[in-house]
Amino acid sequence: MNPLRKFYCRAYQTVFRIALPLLPYREPEILHSTDELPALLRAKGISRVLAVTDTGIYALHLTEPMERALREAGIACTLYHDVTPNPTITQVEQARSLYLQCGAQALIAFGGGSSMDCAKAAGARIVKPRQSISRMRGILKVGRRLPLLIAVPTTAGTGSEVTLAAVITDPQSHHKYPINDFCLIPRYAVHDPSVTVGLPGSVTATTGMDALTHAVEAYIGRSTTRHTRAMAEEAATLIYANLYRAYENGGDLQARANMLRAAYCAGIAFTQSYVGYIHALAHALGGRYGVPHGLANAVILPIFLEEYGAAIHGRLGALAKICGAAAESDSDAEASGKMIAWIRRMNERMGIPRYISGIRAQDIPEMAKFADMEANPLYPVPVLMGRAKLEEMFRKVSDPSENIER
Repeated sequence: MNPLRKFYCRAYQTVFRIALPLLPYREPEILHSTDELPALLRAKGISRVLAVTDTGIYALHLTEPMERALREAGIACTLYHDVTPNPTITQVEQARSLYLQCGAQALIAFGGGSSMDCAKAAGARIVKPRQSISRMRGILKVGRRLPLLIAVPTTAGTGSEVTLAAVITDPQSHHKYPINDFCLIPRYAVHDPSVTVGLPGSVTATTGMDALTHAVEAYIGRSTTRHTRAMAEEAATLIYANLYRAYENGGDLQARANMLRAAYCAGIAFTQSYVGYIHALAHALGGRYGVPHGLANAVILPIFLEEYGAAIHGRLGALAKICGAAAESDSDAEASGKMIAWIRRMNERMGIPRYISGIRAQDIPEMAKFADMEANPLYPVPVLMGRAKLEEMFRKVSDPSENIER
């Protein structure tokens, strides 16, 4: 990256960092069971809701207890269940249409980050019917209070129940882009570990590493605050102690509850301190090939941490010591190396591949372009990278057996 652009990026990030205390961040009110939803909705005079979920959760019938409880309380619940791992503009519009058709007064996002992103974007379209999703792309383009939005996370990964972002895929361009606005933060979040018990081990693994990526990118970036550092530290500590427990024994409710808390803390950390290039690459891969976001983050995380090198030894080393991956007596470099080694071991133990397969060399320049547009100048990364360097990083995360030039 040329010096002038570097100066622009750092200046832009500095302005945002100075403005952080003045921005209207808020955190949702936490409920601890879906059984609390009927009373909440009745108290707000709501008699019809639209629940947004994904195809996998619908197939597992995980929403049925909630639907039954609402029905018994006299609250009509219509279900939109066609969300895919990378929600599209088409799905957002379908959810919006169904909301209007059934006369709903509130939205319940039931699932992982994809369901929440779809529900958030549908809410934005409901309150801004004349503004397309593509025109909401970027920062503070919604600007209106959404219908009551309640998030019920079934995965402990995205932290979307506390974030101001919705990431939507344009099926025409195959580009995945974020919409960011404070009005997208749900008003309530339900942390009910029982709804996460039925998750397959592979989903537990990749969503857990997604949460770790949020915590790490927020922690090593240049826009941290005392609060976001504390949240990232709590998240990493909980993940270090509980992720493999939840993966190995899906019925371990305490581990599941701890992972929900970890994802929530990581969500607070990155919402206020932002993420970095790992997410930019993951979004590009999700948009182009449909790579699930948590899987992409899990694979890319250790590769980028190694690439950052000495620039992150201090912060990553400190996080490693706090979460238990390194000893207090280790140097910063040693502790940082142990953290990266632990991430690689966790990926291997949980069956997460070392590289992303299916990347085509001819797609890399365009994906690097979109990653560059997303990350620069907004993301306060520890080391700035231009488009050429991002192309190199796409090659580094690609499967070497597929003979892409590296």
